[in-house]
Amino acid sequence: MTKTGIKEKRNPLAGILVSGIFFTVIVLILISCASRISFLTSQVVPAAEGEISVKKDNNNNYSIKMEITNLAAVDRLEPPKDSYVVWMETERGAARNIGRIETSNSLKVTFETVSSFRPTKIFITAEENENALYPGEMVVLTTNRFWE
Repeated sequence: MTKTGIKEKRNPLAGILVSGIFFTVIVLILISCASRISFLTSQVVPAAEGEISVKKDNNNNYSIKMEITNLAAVDRLEPPKDSYVVWMETERGAARNIGRIETSNSLKVTFETVSSFRPTKIFITAEENENALYPGEMVVLTTNRFWE
């Protein structure tokens, strides 16, 4: 009863509907905000494994974080190289050098960066120069395309 003496009718499905909508919104937010992508098996360093997390932030930038295990030191490759370079392919198909990664004695590598461009693919090459403008031929790890 309300103060006016009129009895309110409540829909018994309203609570279920609200809960369902809330759950759906949360799932969509989680799916759209972060993606975890695994690297494909490497032909150059077959033991290397890793994942990338890409998340859009409040400034419409993309936070890119990766963890790689069992990545051999770059000077142990055949032929030896100087640097591992991380590349991001954008929606326009351009490859951008987004940084260098270094291996350690623990064989675990982490890398983080932020880009204003939306990545569609991430890959790592072994290079003679960490400031390479174009990716070389020795692709160490790569992902499939995502977000297409």
